Amino acid sequence: MKNNNVAIVTGASKGIGREIAKSLAKKGVIVVANYNKSEKEAIKLKKELENEGFFIDIFKADVSKKEECEKLVKYTENKYKKIDILINNAGIDKYQLIDEVKEEDWNEIINTNLYSAFCMCQGVIKNMIHNKKGCIINISSIWGKVGAAQEILYSISKAGLDGLTKALAKEVGPSNIRVNSIAPGIIDTEMNKNLIKEEIDKIKEEIPLEKIGRPEDIAKCIMWLIEDNYTTGQIISIDGGWVIT
Repeated sequence: MKNNNVAIVTGASKGIGREIAKSLAKKGVIVVANYNKSEKEAIKLKKELENEGFFIDIFKADVSKKEECEKLVKYTENKYKKIDILINNAGIDKYQLIDEVKEEDWNEIINTNLYSAFCMCQGVIKNMIHNKKGCIINISSIWGKVGAAQEILYSISKAGLDGLTKALAKEVGPSNIRVNSIAPGIIDTEMNKNLIKEEIDKIKEEIPLEKIGRPEDIAKCIMWLIEDNYTTGQIISIDGGWVIT
């Protein structure tokens, strides 16, 4: 991986995004780590990496809003002159039955999980086309493939993200831009802290590898996709074999 690459990682202050940002920074990539509400965690990440001798930039933006995405892209372009890598990781979830879903729930989850990725792709694509190279990776979910009861909005948003991945890969492939999705299974992050031990154990029984994933497992796939030159339009499941289609 070339050390002069510039990457934007959305939702980078915690969980999977944090691990992705750390892995990229430790490879010498210039990382603009986006956060919204988790300023303390973002500052902690920056200090942690600096103490180890690595650089990371942090930038506050609510990427569910188009104007905030534009600010993040403009900041990166103005400061670093290019954008080589975009990781659309920002995402939220809410457990509810369909008849409990309100319009504000729809707007919050769809805008954060799907519209943000669309706006970020739209924002960076001109720069990538100009440079005739780029790598976009969307963090989706296995629920985008098979759906999850009581997570209907999350499932819709991730299915849409996979559709965005496939369509954009076809559109920008001639400009040497690769677009892929990673669909994690259950990963040991804050998003899944609501699950009790009995629930985790039951899920493990359904997974062929009999264990849940770690943020590092997703980051490793990210690193491979960045270095690879011939993979695009793919939805790659990192789930221990939980969903095999």
